[in-house]
Amino acid sequence: MGGLAIPKLNIPFMGGQKLTIGLDIGSHAVKACQLTPFGDQYKLTSLGSAKLPPNCVEDGVMQDPESVGQVISTLLKNLKLKGNKVAISISGYSVIVKKISLMAMDESELANHIQTEAEQYIPFDVDEVFIDFQDLKTNTEDDERTDVILVAAKKDVVNGYIEMLSAAGLDTVIVDVDAFALENAYGTNFGGEDENVALIDIGASKININVVAKGASVLVRDVVMGSRILTETIQNHFDISPEEAEDLKIGQLEPGDKIRELEDIFVNTCNQWITEAKRALDFYYSNYPDEAIDKIVLSGGGAKVKGLAKLFAEETGIKSEIFNPFFKTNADPDKIDPDYLKNVGPEMALSTGLAIRSTNI
Repeated sequence: MGGLAIPKLNIPFMGGQKLTIGLDIGSHAVKACQLTPFGDQYKLTSLGSAKLPPNCVEDGVMQDPESVGQVISTLLKNLKLKGNKVAISISGYSVIVKKISLMAMDESELANHIQTEAEQYIPFDVDEVFIDFQDLKTNTEDDERTDVILVAAKKDVVNGYIEMLSAAGLDTVIVDVDAFALENAYGTNFGGEDENVALIDIGASKININVVAKGASVLVRDVVMGSRILTETIQNHFDISPEEAEDLKIGQLEPGDKIRELEDIFVNTCNQWITEAKRALDFYYSNYPDEAIDKIVLSGGGAKVKGLAKLFAEETGIKSEIFNPFFKTNADPDKIDPDYLKNVGPEMALSTGLAIRSTNI
């Protein structure tokens, strides 16, 4: 493990490089996806998800590695996925993503500088973290300084995932950051070099926000808040099962006479998500006042809440849409139901972004 693998937006799939299984290990479920090159697009080999027992993963840290490993092994066996190489991503308090400004220098000089000066940029002991970076190459003839994305991740957390996967017979070839995996999925499908996009992934217990300006990530923020609280609020308010609450949340169960109360719960909870998104956007605008956000792209299980994109658009004044990570993916309709693929698309965004990562390993 040589550190984190930070993707550059729109890396094309290079012939001869090995495929990996994209594995998104969340707090609620594990999602797996495998793609193969298909012209200038991809072909979906297989995908699926499996729920984790409660409290197995909290704030990006495994609390019960054995149970997580068992769920992953069973899922991959059921999906009959080929190979044992996996790409994973992490987030939470154990990961720091920070944009810093440095004098422009070549790659080796930059690597040495960051390793020796990292303590001034991150709140961790440098001996306890993996460090990686990406030079955004923003320097010009008039300005010799360049913006650099610095990433630091706690070694014990990263190694915990690698050891768990190794025990399950899997070889971890990429460790990414959730926000960058999402960026990779979006960039591969839609480009983005000519627009400013806020990518917002709403998971069960966290929200990842990544503002990508003209193809480069300029702001990354994790918020400890997610769609689980909405499910639990619905469940407790109506005294129903978690499954019924989930179906009400995503519109698969008709609300009937619950409609008015349900709308109030939706608005209250979803407005909390929007408030956090607005805070991130306000921070972005404080640094880039002349670079308007063109659109908000929502993903994650929380994005399946009926009417969420419309609510985001109304509250932010920015065009909002639900992300389709399979826009450039072909799937055999006889093997994978198109309606199922459309339904699970938003929650498969991270695993898809990881699956399309290519590696020379």
